[in-house]
Amino acid sequence: MTAKRTMQAKGAQARGSLKEAAGRATGNRRMQAEGHAEKTAGRSLDAAQKTEHAMRGH
Repeated sequence: MTAKRTMQAKGAQARGSLKEAAGRATGNRRMQAEGHAEKTAGRSLDAAQKTEHAMRGH
């Protein structure tokens, strides 16, 4: 897992969490949904990197 990809994944998760919380606080369902989607995309990228790392046998 490269450090750059890891940081991208963690950053997307953090941004998504913030957007989701802001959307929930303001009652903005669209922002809340965008945040949830971004957080999920970050988790997916993180999982893909972990799988790739495991497949290499490291």
